[in-house]
Amino acid sequence: QVQLEESGGGLVQTGESLRLSCEATGRILRLNDMGWHRQTPGNPRELIAVITNGGITNYALSVKGRFTISRDNGKRMVVLQMNSLKPEDTGVYSCYGKDIASEDKPYGRDYWGQGIQVTVSP
Repeated sequence: QVQLEESGGGLVQTGESLRLSCEATGRILRLNDMGWHRQTPGNPRELIAVITNGGITNYALSVKGRFTISRDNGKRMVVLQMNSLKPEDTGVYSCYGKDIASEDKPYGRDYWGQGIQVTVSP
């Protein structure tokens, strides 16, 4: 079974940086787009960063210029580098894998990690 395992969250102060990592494990046949969702208090879950297999990236306006997404296909990892953090970035960040094909699901399905807390103090 495919799992997306996140690490790297925590508590930081305004202006500081955090690096979130996500590793895809399991009997994976193919990875496609990978990304990060974020749910902040009082708001719906938002896709904030996505990266294709070829390395093309796209960001939500709220994080563009501050966050950078990257991936290592060999290690099946995706990383979100978050700089210049603001209190409004506080929330639960979830790794996302679109249409991951595995031995169990060879036609692919979407997966999400459990989520990791990021808290930015004023």
